[in-house]
Amino acid sequence: MIRALALALLAVVATAPAAHAASPVGMTDGFYVDPDSNPAVWVRDHAGDGRQAAIKANISTKPIARWFGAWSGDIKTSVSAYVNRTGTKLPVLVAYNIPGRDACGGHSGGGAGSPEAYRTWISSFASAIGTRPAVVVIEPDSLADFNCMDGAKIAERTAMIKYATEQFKAKAPNTWAYLDAGNAQWVPAATMATRLDSAGVRNVRGFSINVSNYHATAASTEYGNSVSGALPGYTKPYVIDTSRNGNGHNGEWCNPGGRKLGTPARTGGGAEMLLWVKVPGDSDGRCGKAPGVDAGKFDPQLAFDLVYGY
Repeated sequence: MIRALALALLAVVATAPAAHAASPVGMTDGFYVDPDSNPAVWVRDHAGDGRQAAIKANISTKPIARWFGAWSGDIKTSVSAYVNRTGTKLPVLVAYNIPGRDACGGHSGGGAGSPEAYRTWISSFASAIGTRPAVVVIEPDSLADFNCMDGAKIAERTAMIKYATEQFKAKAPNTWAYLDAGNAQWVPAATMATRLDSAGVRNVRGFSINVSNYHATAASTEYGNSVSGALPGYTKPYVIDTSRNGNGHNGEWCNPGGRKLGTPARTGGGAEMLLWVKVPGDSDGRCGKAPGVDAGKFDPQLAFDLVYGY
């Protein structure tokens, strides 16, 4: 009887999720610079271009997040290969495959074909990271982009994101995952706090602010503090996307002119981390200064202009 009980306890321990050994920041020595980011590939292929030196010095040699979606192929293979090659550096990844993605904006539409397909995809994403250290931003805009959705669609999306948080908690114990919380002028802080709580932010490290947007770090910090303070009975840390917020926000969100690179990736800075989540130079869609460039495609002129604030 005692032997049987001992074996049963061993089985439970063997199947339980691994405990957090340390923070992913503490387990690594700086952020990973992706040699195959869109800007880095362009720099390699355009040595004779007059814009190349500025883009190389100011963008392609900086830590930038890698986005994963349907274009990534088999997600477990793709994510595992990426985190495997980061060595002692900390990778930043973005999960961007929610069904009905960008439902209201329209420029970045797509996503998994069904909630069931998404659950399979996001579970494989978390499994692919496993116990390796990482930072993951989960589904940019997905909790802010509700204004064109009915109650059933909102509930369906919220359930999918909550499932994602459960998968990262169970399968990627040394990942700091952040649910996206829109930006400083999109959703009131108290409303966003309610959405985050319903979507399982308790299960993950915290939330992200200003992904693919332009609001200044100070404005984003004020909003992040308000959201955290409005969570019911607990607080959460947050990260800010500073990739294009050097000149702040001018009221436009889709490839506006006059914007500038912000503070490169670092810990602290008003938030838990400042990150380049959006790839500088990647288009927001066929709009603004890049009417002929699809969302997510790199445009060297957009990148060059961000260096100088043009």
